[in-house]
Amino acid sequence: MAASDLLPHGALKGVKVLDLSRILAGPTATQLLGDLGADVIKVENPGSGGDDTRQWGKSVAEGADITPYFMSANRNKRSLALDISTPEGQAVIRRLAAEADVLIENFKPGGLARYGLDYATLRTDCPRLVYASISGYGQTGPNREKPGYDLMAQGFGGIMSLTGEPEGAPMKVGVGIADVMCGMYACVGILAALRHRDLTGEGQQVELALVDAQIAWLINEGVSYLNTGQEPIRRGNEHPSIMPYGTYRTSDGHVILAVGNDSQFRRVLSFLALEGLAQDSRFATNPARLENRAELNAILIPALGRHTTEDVIAALEAVKVPVGPVKTLAKVFDSEQVSARKMVIEMESCGKNVRLLGNPLKFSRTPVTYRKSPPICGADSDEILATEHPFKDH
Repeated sequence: MAASDLLPHGALKGVKVLDLSRILAGPTATQLLGDLGADVIKVENPGSGGDDTRQWGKSVAEGADITPYFMSANRNKRSLALDISTPEGQAVIRRLAAEADVLIENFKPGGLARYGLDYATLRTDCPRLVYASISGYGQTGPNREKPGYDLMAQGFGGIMSLTGEPEGAPMKVGVGIADVMCGMYACVGILAALRHRDLTGEGQQVELALVDAQIAWLINEGVSYLNTGQEPIRRGNEHPSIMPYGTYRTSDGHVILAVGNDSQFRRVLSFLALEGLAQDSRFATNPARLENRAELNAILIPALGRHTTEDVIAALEAVKVPVGPVKTLAKVFDSEQVSARKMVIEMESCGKNVRLLGNPLKFSRTPVTYRKSPPICGADSDEILATEHPFKDH
């Protein structure tokens, strides 16, 4: 693809987003919208120091309020420091909402009603507005008043019960995946609502809960339980429906096997000089291997442990068996694949270059753009407040 085929703006050029969210779920959604070309104004409470994540970890520069956690979800935004508990602050939000296409917030249900900034109030003056609300448990139900954090969503929504070693404690995923996935669902919902608005002129509220989003991505394990009534058990890195599928220790580390069919399994046995097992009724088919998981592992684990990770990967890749390494982050970001896919970008922040995770979306005409680094709290307040129409079309 030639550079001349690319347009100098994203697919969402001209979309105006008013971001009243903080922490991770809402900011994930608005950063993605910003990467796609939308103009995002992030509203932060100066009295509390802005977004909570500005204080979560060590700053990238002395005296600055920008941490790696904050940077992970807040590029392509302008920061407006504003106290919405005051009449003056509320008036500014109403003025911005009247011009915006999207407003996103993650206050507790009913939290913005006392300021007259809830959807029921704003929709009268802003009938075209897409208003996205994210909360821990949703706007309805007996838990609607409870606060919601990623860890609590992972616990309540069941994913922790599936994660960890069989005899170990329930384990959360290593990053805030419930928040991130909720942000992704929010972005999809916002884009769908914008499509409806553009066709009909009618805005609407898009409402999500962290727990609902987490339950939705229980996927096969959730559906299996609903139809069998059997509680799934923790299997560490193994798969409930495929065997062998997981991590195995080698002589110098670990390797991942993802053996999806019987032919691939026979090729693994050939590499390990265990061809005779291919005819063993306990292991000849995937259902049989699942029934005899422990017996098969008792054979595979020591056999794989006699080989180096590099040797296992080279040999199995040569015979088209899905296999791979377990990389540390140092090796991840040093890989040629990550460089080729531009999954690390550099931006200037606080007088220095910082490295951020790239957006995974690739477009043939309207590529993502990285226009503005994560801002200092209130960095754009003067510009926004002094302008009659503060949103930009880029």
